[in-house]
Amino acid sequence: MRPKIQRTKQDRRLPMLAVAMALLAAACNPVTTAVQKEGIGFRQARYAEISAMRSYRACRDDAVALDGQARAEGSSARYLAAARLLEKCEAEIGPEAASVGIDERMRAYALGIQDHFKGGDVARARTNLETFKKNFVGADLYFADGASFIESMEILLGHRDRGVVGEFSVANVSSQMKSELRRVRYWTRN
Repeated sequence: MRPKIQRTKQDRRLPMLAVAMALLAAACNPVTTAVQKEGIGFRQARYAEISAMRSYRACRDDAVALDGQARAEGSSARYLAAARLLEKCEAEIGPEAASVGIDERMRAYALGIQDHFKGGDVARARTNLETFKKNFVGADLYFADGASFIESMEILLGHRDRGVVGEFSVANVSSQMKSELRRVRYWTRN
């Protein structure tokens, strides 16, 4: 006959505790390994994005200040200088931060298009509007009254036929722009 071994509660918990510790250690190990492998590269890439966006924002802020001066003085030369500076900011952003800050980059690029238009360089404004539509596919900006930036600029830059009466009705442009364009059309015909 075998002698009966009596186990205590502590003896029963010990194997379960050992198994639990082994599972916990095994579960934690791959995560730390993955973090160690990606950590440095990820941090370097993130640092490059952040520094590129800082330099972009500093450049953009200078251009916006120049735009404010142009607006205050009514200077077409300053509008053109602000537009060129905004183009330079966008060109220098580089691939490391190309997918960062899309909304603010869209607003800045749109301001550059408007500045080219206000400065009198309509051909460059047309070219940049097409670039805007290619770079930010399916995206649009809206003015405070709900008017579409792209549709407004297409009408102003002559991408759409201004002579078509129904064009203003279906276009998502401000009512002030519609009435002004209708007034211009009326006085050119009469």
